[in-house]
Amino acid sequence: MPLIALTGGIASGKSTIARRLSELGAVIVDADQIVRDVQAPASPVLDRIEEAFGADVITAEGALDRASLGAKVFGDPAALATLNALVHPAGRAESQRR
Repeated sequence: MPLIALTGGIASGKSTIARRLSELGAVIVDADQIVRDVQAPASPVLDRIEEAFGADVITAEGALDRASLGAKVFGDPAALATLNALVHPAGRAESQRR
């Protein structure tokens, strides 16, 4: 089975092409969705994010507060590296599983 990767900047047409490929029968593995999935409430990744960055990055509903986390990691290379080390391995593993 061929593997096709869609990459590009914001508004470059990735979603349009992915939708068309899906209509033609392709299985779509969306990296953005995978990251959201591995950070779902009560997931091990979200637990580790909370341990590393504090309870204020979790909403009252138990979901990731992306704005709060972003305020902590963007502009802080060490914090961003910590976040990447928590999220990327799980994202890669889930991507391979799918």
